[in-house]
Amino acid sequence: MSFKLLFVNNTIFKCFKTLSSRGISGAASLGSVPLKGRSCLTLKDFSADEIKRLLWVSGDLKHRIKHEKQYLPLLQGKSIAMIFEKRSTRTRMSTETGFALLGGHPCFLTSQDIHLGVNESSTDTARVLSGLCDIVLARVYSHSTLEELEKEASVPIINGLSDLYHPIQILADFLTLQEHYGSLSGLTVSWIGDGNNVLHSFMMTAAKLGVNLKIATPKGYEPERSVIEEAQRLSKEHGTQLVLTSDPMEAARGSNVLVTDTWVSMGQEEEKKKRLKDFKGYQITMQTGSVAEANWTFLHCLPRKMEEVDDQVFYSSRSLVFSEAENRKWTIMGLMVSLLTDYAPQIPSLKF
Repeated sequence: MSFKLLFVNNTIFKCFKTLSSRGISGAASLGSVPLKGRSCLTLKDFSADEIKRLLWVSGDLKHRIKHEKQYLPLLQGKSIAMIFEKRSTRTRMSTETGFALLGGHPCFLTSQDIHLGVNESSTDTARVLSGLCDIVLARVYSHSTLEELEKEASVPIINGLSDLYHPIQILADFLTLQEHYGSLSGLTVSWIGDGNNVLHSFMMTAAKLGVNLKIATPKGYEPERSVIEEAQRLSKEHGTQLVLTSDPMEAARGSNVLVTDTWVSMGQEEEKKKRLKDFKGYQITMQTGSVAEANWTFLHCLPRKMEEVDDQVFYSSRSLVFSEAENRKWTIMGLMVSLLTDYAPQIPSLKF
């Protein structure tokens, strides 16, 4: 398979329409998956069919709006409150432009604009916003903040990132891989880096899509124990492979996709010197890819630092990072449409 991006023009959507009988029957079942009114704090709470439905809607919107130049005001008359305790490029831009493109009105709120948990409790904020908007996206430090909002709100809550999970990033990652490989089932994804919120979301999702997951983290930087236990259960249930190691080359061996992320997240700046020392040897290079499958690709949710992946990989034809970044827009749009409407996709179901 060529390493050129498959979604240039309409090429990738030809893959969408080349369905096996299994894919066609799957379309019928995915078409009846109800998502309207749900919140999305973690993909742990979503079944395999529900995640596939979200990816299907996202791919459909991308095809109709980007490639067919259709105007779809599916969220006209609706508004979203976007709460940001942490700064952002992709999450803010994808949500704000995506909601507006669908005809809705986005409202951006920083800690300077809103009293969340300071002058006003999360309970009161949730109830107030429920009367003023149709959905809330919150990018927060503590996952418990999202849980408080979701408990008290009468509108859907979306996790824009928390210390525990980053579900909207993983939807973008899997749509990107779906586009590139044509199918997700049977792929092996290797995570090489920190046991962080992005990895946690991979662990709650991969097995449900038939994806094997190999994880290499330095000792002391492993994923949360409860997340590991749930991932092991999911892997057993769905018949996929889950490997945890501290050896990056072991994780990369036989992989289709190499993934990493920042080693120093926001709020960890004081640990930077120690972390850089502890992660020595974890930089992804062409040597790392030498033990992967011939068709291996690279993902990084950005922003990227040189110590995490070198330029030779990051700017190579194997790197899907900028497609991945763009798909943050289409997948958050797919999620918002799914939670707020009864939208029915027009393209055939994706081949998972």
